[in-house]
Amino acid sequence: MKARLFTDGGARGNPGPAAAAYVLETEGGEVLAAHGEAIGVATNNVAEYSALLAGLERARDLGVTELEVVSDSELMVKQMRGEYRIKNEALGELAARAGRIARAIGSVSYTAVRREHNKLADKLVNDALDAG
Repeated sequence: MKARLFTDGGARGNPGPAAAAYVLETEGGEVLAAHGEAIGVATNNVAEYSALLAGLERARDLGVTELEVVSDSELMVKQMRGEYRIKNEALGELAARAGRIARAIGSVSYTAVRREHNKLADKLVNDALDAG
């Protein structure tokens, strides 16, 4: 099954109270799963990777075999594509976990978009931060 995964993470303060969210859609735009949650105190980048991990795990569990990850985190996208080196040890561990899950899914690509093209995931992050 092909799907598209929108992810977003954010922290109020860096580090600060953080949240991660994802929206998993079919090719036709039907929402298969959407989730946002507070993750405690973290940096923006850790929140972005937390969203990616949660979304990848959900996609794997639903039997997705071809996935396009869409994120407004250009850093994470370029790191996952291997275009940027990962210098931070914690991010390196999160990226390695994401890579293992992505390999279990099969075909995973990464696309960077502007925030306005990632509205639902961004809303879920802010809702989780407001609730936390």
